[in-house]
Parts: sequence; structure tokens; C-alpha cells
Amino acid sequence: MRTLLTVVTFVLTIFAAQLIRIQGFDASSVAAEARAQRTAVVAIPSLRGTIRSSDGVVLASSQERITVVADPTSVCTYQTRKNVCEEATTDAAVTKAAQALAPLLGQSVDQLKPSLTGTSRYRILERQATPLTWRKIADLRIPGIYKDVRPGTDVSVPQRTYPTGPAAASLVGFVTNDGKAGGGVELLENKTLTGTVGQLEYETSANGEIIPSAGQTRTEAVNGGDVTLTINSGLQWYAQNALAQKIQETDALSGTVVALNAKTGDLLAVASYPTYDPNDIGSARGTLTNKAFGEVFEPGSTAKLMTIAAALEEKKVQPSTPVIIPPTLPRYDQVFNDSHPHPTEYRTVTGVLAESSNIGTVLVSETLEPAKLEEYFRKFGLGEKSGTGFPGESAGLLTPSKDWSGTQRATVAFGQGLSVTAIQAAGVFQTVANGGVRVPPRLVEATTDTKGRTTPTPASKGTRVVDASVAAQLSEMLEGVVSPNGTAPEAQIAGYRVAGKTGTADRYDPAVGAYSGKTASFIGYAPADDPQVVVAVILQRPIKGYFGGLVAAPVFRDVMTYALQDLKIPPTGTAAPNLVLDVDPGVAEADPTTLRNDPSRRGG
Repeated sequence: MRTLLTVVTFVLTIFAAQLIRIQGFDASSVAAEARAQRTAVVAIPSLRGTIRSSDGVVLASSQERITVVADPTSVCTYQTRKNVCEEATTDAAVTKAAQALAPLLGQSVDQLKPSLTGTSRYRILERQATPLTWRKIADLRIPGIYKDVRPGTDVSVPQRTYPTGPAAASLVGFVTNDGKAGGGVELLENKTLTGTVGQLEYETSANGEIIPSAGQTRTEAVNGGDVTLTINSGLQWYAQNALAQKIQETDALSGTVVALNAKTGDLLAVASYPTYDPNDIGSARGTLTNKAFGEVFEPGSTAKLMTIAAALEEKKVQPSTPVIIPPTLPRYDQVFNDSHPHPTEYRTVTGVLAESSNIGTVLVSETLEPAKLEEYFRKFGLGEKSGTGFPGESAGLLTPSKDWSGTQRATVAFGQGLSVTAIQAAGVFQTVANGGVRVPPRLVEATTDTKGRTTPTPASKGTRVVDASVAAQLSEMLEGVVSPNGTAPEAQIAGYRVAGKTGTADRYDPAVGAYSGKTASFIGYAPADDPQVVVAVILQRPIKGYFGGLVAAPVFRDVMTYALQDLKIPPTGTAAPNLVLDVDPGVAEADPTTLRNDPSRRGG
């Protein structure tokens, strides 16, 4: 008995010590552990911020959506006098419930009935019901129909919608089903647009029911901020449709249209085709990126503007300098031609640009050292990204002049042997239109936080590339391109002076590793004597016609006409300059400043 008493006392002492440890020394940690085991945490989604155009049109927004579910074991009592499911009343009740729900859920009665019958306690009827639809469903008071939330919460699933659909899809971007930004502005401004998820904590019993006396802890979700773009929604829509129509008409592979403010660099429209519907991203085919930022191409004759700008700025030529253009021009192991056969021509530098002569442009370029030509190309923004930060943007390709081959020394002058994006190409003409000052493009106008505080995006800072007088000369020369004697009379707009340049370049196709098809382009601005808007049109591999003046210039005319009208830009009323494109052969031969073929430059 003494032994048993000693053993029992010892055991009870251990129990007592353990009890003191649990309820005394470790009480808080044990209680916390127990509380964690019975605490449920439910996330409260936040709404993603809104993306708007500069004129206030919503391009992307998040809307509250509710998942409607059913408990079939309860639905069978709908509009019956029984509180339990009986064989005689089940089918009638389910049919009445299906008839009431069908028009609200956009389904037929036959489609709904299988989801409302059976022994399952959980069937999803609709994942994206609007709050209004849910209120109408709730007012029916159908047993077993509820929204998919934990007891005591008010959680709904937000849905991203894009009201303008394909018109701005590749620019605005999209959001995946799990809420992740998939490109475009959605990814560019993801930090601003993304909100903070809230949560609700509550304690549950062993069977999962809420313990009312335990209380709840709720942290509200914080919605994301808003983003306002520099884009004009009407111009974006028009440019996208004009581009799509021309691509289908010419059987082109793809294309872009870029419109920007000539003085500020603000992007007014960035159309890209093919496009997709961001509201149905699952059905999208092909690339989802914006080609104006990500696709590089050899610009062709639009690059001649930079070559002539460099020669004018360096005072190597004047607009009136005579140029003797031979039928062909041998350089190293290649013989260069113009777009059409011709005898020896006698042009001015202005005429070289207006007629888009490859040979004449090479002769102009040879007044400069390769390093100097490269310097100006880089000043115009080639070889570097635009600065917008747009996802997937390319810097293009401009090989250092020290690595140029003999023929590349010539081809670079007229836009082959280097690659640009549509944004970069448009920026070259913005520089000339802005009096020789290059202003990097701006896409985001402002951001607004959840407290309504708006922060404007700083205006882009300009960099002078050429003197204002040189820019004025270039602008007048570009008016010659759209004259009846130029390569793009199709770009003329009644009542307005227009300046611009065509481009028809051989298109390199990486898929076949060789040149295949053409890149047709026209880039210009208006009014030419007081530039306000720059528009660049690029078509890749058009088949039914491929010259820039024939397929791209008409799109420029239509888009620019819309822009001038929508932005209420009046004609200046001034007369276009009288340009001298040709020169007398005798005068050209006798003039010591005349540019002519120098056999010593032929190379080996």
C-alpha cells in the first residue's frame, strides 16, 4: 500500500506539474495554438485600378462578380409546403426553381435542372454574376441558392473588362484569370493598378460553424490606383480600324499606326494589327504584344530624312545643291539602283528627297564620315528604347559605324542594313516637326491613388538634334514628297499643308532567314508650317501593292484627317513653298558644289 501510494503520488505530482506548466507558464502559447487550429482566414479581393484615355474613356476596369452556387438537397423544397424533400414534390420544386433562375443566368431550364438535383451539396451555377443579377436571384428566396462565400463574409470575385475590346488590346494589355498582368499598360503600371487584398478572420467550431461569441477581425481590401493615358480613344479606334481595313485589302501580314503630338511627344494612338479581344483572352491567336514597340524592321526611304538632315546640319549641302544621279551606282561588290530605271538625272537635294532616290541619297551621305552619320542617327533616337518602359519594347539595331561593311556604308544612308521600331521611326519625324528638338514619347499622362490624389507624369525633356533653320528646310523639302511630282500625292489633305516621306524597303523575314516581301510606310505631319500631329503608317509584307505611296499614304491621309478634325486643328491658310526639284544639266555640270559619282568611292 505504501508503494502504491508513493507511485500514485508521484504520477499525480507529474500531472500537477504538467498542468501548472500548460495553464501557467505556457498558457499564452497553448491558447494561441488552439486558436489557430479553429481560426479561419478568408481573403477579400481588391479591385484593380481603372485605365482611362486622355479624353476620359474607360479602357480597362474591374467589376465585382459573384459565384452563384446551389445546394440541390435544399432546392427541392422550393414553393412546396414541405420542409423536407419528398418524391412527390421534388421534381415540381426543381422545375419551378429552374424556370425562375434560367432567364437570370442566361441558361435554359433543361440546362439548369441537372445542377439543381442530386445529393451533392455544392454545384456552381454561374462564376461571373453581376451584383444586380445576384440581388434578383436573392429576391427569389430559393432554398439552397447562395453566393460562394464563407459564412459571415462578403467576398466576390472581380472581373477585368475592356470596353473598347480589340481597338486598344495590345496597347492596354490584359489580365489572366488568376489576376496577373499579361502585358501592355496592365504590366507597365501593374504596381499602381494592383490593390491590397483584405482578409476576414473568425473562429469556428469542430463542425465548421462560426463561434459568434469569439468575434471577428476584418481588414478591408484597398483597391488599386487609376492610370490615365495620353491616348485619344476616338483616334485610337479610328486608326485601328483604318489599319485593319488596309491590311485586309492588301493581304498584308501585319501593320502599325502611331500618332503623336508633334510638340510634346505624347502618344495619341498606337494601333497594332493583328489584334485580339482582351475580354476573351483564351481565344486569342498569335502574338499579344504591340508591334509598334516590339517589332523591328528596316525602314527604307523614311530614313533618308536623317541622312539629309545630317548633311544639312554639317553644312555639306543645301536644299538647292545640284546632284547628278547616274542610272546605277557601283559601290564595292554591289550596284545600286533606284526604284525605277532612268537615264542620268539632274536633281537638287530637295528633288532627291522628293523623288526618293537611293543613288542620290548615297551621294549625299558620302559628304559625311560614317562615324558622323551614325552620330546623327543615334541623336534621332535609333539604337535605344524610347523611354516609355513599355513591356517587350525593342531598341532596334544600329551597328557601330566602325563595323559597317563597304556596301552597308551605302545602304544605311537609304534605310537598309539597320532596324527600327515604328515608335522610333515616328520619333524621327517628330524631331523635324518640332523644330529640330527630339522629345521622347510619353504614354502615361497621370496616375491617381486610392485617396484621389493625382500625380501627373513629368513631361518629356527635349534634346536638340538639328538647328531650327535646318528643320524648317527639311520640312519644306518633305512637302515636295506629297506634291504631284513627289512619291506620295495620295497623302494630300484638302486645305492643309502636309509634309512626309514614303518608304518601301526589302523586308527581312527571320522565319526564312532571308529577305521576303516589302515593308511599306508613310510618315508625316500636318499642318506642315505649324506641325501639330505626326502619323506613321507601317505595313508589313503587303501583296496587293507594296509601294509606301500607294498603300500606306492613303491610311495616313485618313487617320490624319480624323485627327485634325477631332482635335479641332484648323488649316494655317498659308501657301506651300515653290520647291526646285530639278536643275539644268549644264548648270549642274558647271557647278563646283554639285554632287556626282566619284569613282574613287567605288571601293574594292
